[in-house]
Amino acid sequence: MAKGINNFSSGYGRITHGPQPNALVDRTLDFVRDELPQWRDRKDRKAETDEEALNAQLCKHLNSRARQLPLPVLFHHEERQTQRRRVDISAGLAEGGFIGQTYHSIDDPFLVFEGKRLPPPGGTAREREYVTGEEHLSGGIQRFKLGLHGALVNTAAMIGYIQEEDSPQWLQRINGWIVSLQNRLPIEYGVWTKGDCLKEFTSDKKHGFAHCISQHPRTSTPIKLLHLWVEMNHKA
Repeated sequence: MAKGINNFSSGYGRITHGPQPNALVDRTLDFVRDELPQWRDRKDRKAETDEEALNAQLCKHLNSRARQLPLPVLFHHEERQTQRRRVDISAGLAEGGFIGQTYHSIDDPFLVFEGKRLPPPGGTAREREYVTGEEHLSGGIQRFKLGLHGALVNTAAMIGYIQEEDSPQWLQRINGWIVSLQNRLPIEYGVWTKGDCLKEFTSDKKHGFAHCISQHPRTSTPIKLLHLWVEMNHKA
């Protein structure tokens, strides 16, 4: 049994508790952030450009590394969400146990990740898909804002696989798209303001990696997104 995780079947009538939700989310996000460049640079990793293949590769890498640490987390590819939609990667407990004072089975993800290629395939028709897919509801941030992804969590993450240009250029472009969407789309496609822009940008040029955050209101609880960007063509 993983350290810090109390198994549900270990006793009845006993008060049990596990790591606090925020602490476990933060630890898992730190782990994924640290592993992204390691995954990209792994010598035995098969070169891929397809988004689904990259997500599957990363999920397998994270599971392998989590067992080595150990981190009591199991990563799952293509987690079912609302309206038959699926988020690319989820994180749940490797063994059923408590997070805080709430029991979670291995089927209850506490964190979800959406992966997006930058730029996306499909040319100008899908150019802004990291942010919005407009009426198609295929945008990464859009789906979190609308509760189509991550409806049961208040913190989630987006992984950007940068295949052209670099992270500062993508930060400027994505924030420009968000500003341009203000008062332009019907409410059912998402309401956008400057408050949705990405901020607290940090770039590690040596390792070809960057991260920033964004915060978005929803009809239920607001959601905070951590954006983790890895430059796929970076040479160590």
